[in-house]
Amino acid sequence: MSQEEFANLIGMSRSYFGEVETGKRNVAAVNLEKITKGLGVSLAEFFDSEFFGER
Repeated sequence: MSQEEFANLIGMSRSYFGEVETGKRNVAAVNLEKITKGLGVSLAEFFDSEFFGER
């Protein structure tokens, strides 16, 4: 799925989603919830991923 298709699926502009994805923009909680729902995971599952492990 392309970035544009995913952004459309979750009701977000492609440019906003792209900036979030590349770290150029902070994501609002409401938009983070849209992203996780689009990915088919809960917020808890998202933050429990290996990317947020201990450093």
